[in-house]
This record gives sequence, C-alpha cells and structure tokens, in this order.
Amino acid sequence: MIEMARYQCMCGWVYDEDKGEPSQNIPPGTKFEDLPDTFRCPQCGLGKNAFRKID
Repeated sequence: MIEMARYQCMCGWVYDEDKGEPSQNIPPGTKFEDLPDTFRCPQCGLGKNAFRKID
C-alpha cells in the first residue's frame, strides 16, 4: 500500500494526497509532486513552493 503524505501551505491550509483537491479537479490519491506546476493553494493562492511536507 502506498503511503500518502500531507503538505501544508504557509497559510496553514493542508493538501492531503488521500483526498486530493476537488475544487481544482485533483483526484484523491494524487501525489503532491504530481500536481501541475499551476497548482495554487485554494485558501491563499500561493504556489507549490509555499508548501512543506508534514506528518
């Protein structure tokens, strides 16, 4: 079983690989590194470089 991770934006919003991000049509199980370069935090609008792995 593949272990899913969570990544937190500087604003506090968390991307959970298990859940994906429905508001951006990101399906559950999508790894953070596989998110498109255009991915933005739905809460504050910052890009992927504003996230850090948590857990």
